[in-house]
Amino acid sequence: MSLTSHLDQLRQKHQALEKMIEDEQRRPGSDPLTIASLKRQKLHLKDEITRLSPDYH
Repeated sequence: MSLTSHLDQLRQKHQALEKMIEDEQRRPGSDPLTIASLKRQKLHLKDEITRLSPDYH
């Protein structure tokens, strides 16, 4: 797998997590622990994307 395709996959997962977070926050009786877990996963992906990006300093 090339770096570009790997970064694309990570970005897609990041976007999917963003949607899951939004959906969970809109749901009545949403679980704050679930939201926090999703946000941690999203942050981890963001860090990985930043680390692997060619323009990372």
